[in-house]
Amino acid sequence: QVQLVESGGGLVQAGGSLRLSCAASGRTFSSYAMGWFRQAPGKEREFVAAISWSGGSTDYADSVKGRFTISRTNAKNTVYLQMNSLKPEDTAAYYCAVDIHRYASDYVAKRGYDYWGQGTQVTVSS
Repeated sequence: QVQLVESGGGLVQAGGSLRLSCAASGRTFSSYAMGWFRQAPGKEREFVAAISWSGGSTDYADSVKGRFTISRTNAKNTVYLQMNSLKPEDTAAYYCAVDIHRYASDYVAKRGYDYWGQGTQVTVSS
């Protein structure tokens, strides 16, 4: 059974940092792109960042460029999201997901992902 488990969320003051992790089990995703998304209360889920299978390509939402960094360790089947200079508007539940539609591709998409985790809450206080 495929499972994605996010961790690392919490409460942080504005300007602080958090590092999210997403560990996959039940299947290896080292040949597929992985992404992070977030959903704030009353809002639609939105794309945050994505990374290709090799780590050679990344993409970010404009709202997080320069503050967030996505990375992965394929040997651990894990993807990370380093979040710096956090703002109250970053408050949301953060989810990781896998794009299984493109095998060993350097293209990273902003939608069409599968195998979602349960999410980890990030709250940024002002």
